[in-house]
Amino acid sequence: MPAAHDDLLVRYHDEEWGRPVRDDRGLYERMVLEGFQSGLSWLTILRKRENFRAAFASFEIETVAGFGERDVARLLADAGIVRHRGKIEAAIANAQAARAMHSAGESLAELVWSHAPPRRRRAPRSLEDLPAITPESTALSKALKKRGFRFVGPTTAYAAMQACGVVNDHLAGCWVRAEVEALSSPVDG
Repeated sequence: MPAAHDDLLVRYHDEEWGRPVRDDRGLYERMVLEGFQSGLSWLTILRKRENFRAAFASFEIETVAGFGERDVARLLADAGIVRHRGKIEAAIANAQAARAMHSAGESLAELVWSHAPPRRRRAPRSLEDLPAITPESTALSKALKKRGFRFVGPTTAYAAMQACGVVNDHLAGCWVRAEVEALSSPVDG
């Protein structure tokens, strides 16, 4: 994410984007927001983020997994979020898929981080150096879809990987890059 001139985007870039997220709730939130962003600007999503958190029970997987038709109707009427039936239903289905993973002894975090690519030898120098999809994001997308996740195509999966620090796409020369690189070192198993 290149730092932009909007204060909200700058704060997001400087304080959050690319920093490792290793908990299921945090990853679920990022994946839902990336899914809602599809076709829109990220700034639109950031401006509505607190509304999304309120509407989706702070992205608590168990709670959202229990949402039904009344919740879908409530969310479709909520002007504070992006009102798109398919994306709303996908957010609920994704919580249900994450809950099923938990029941099967799996973790969303383990699944996402298992698709981390090898570290690049060189930092990207420009936005043109950043891919929209990678073999790893394609594999992650397939693994998520196999488990029942929706709105998680390879591009959305890659955006989530960037946002959650699975890849470090801060450009060479970006003051945040080294900090994120240090935070992204592998977790001891």
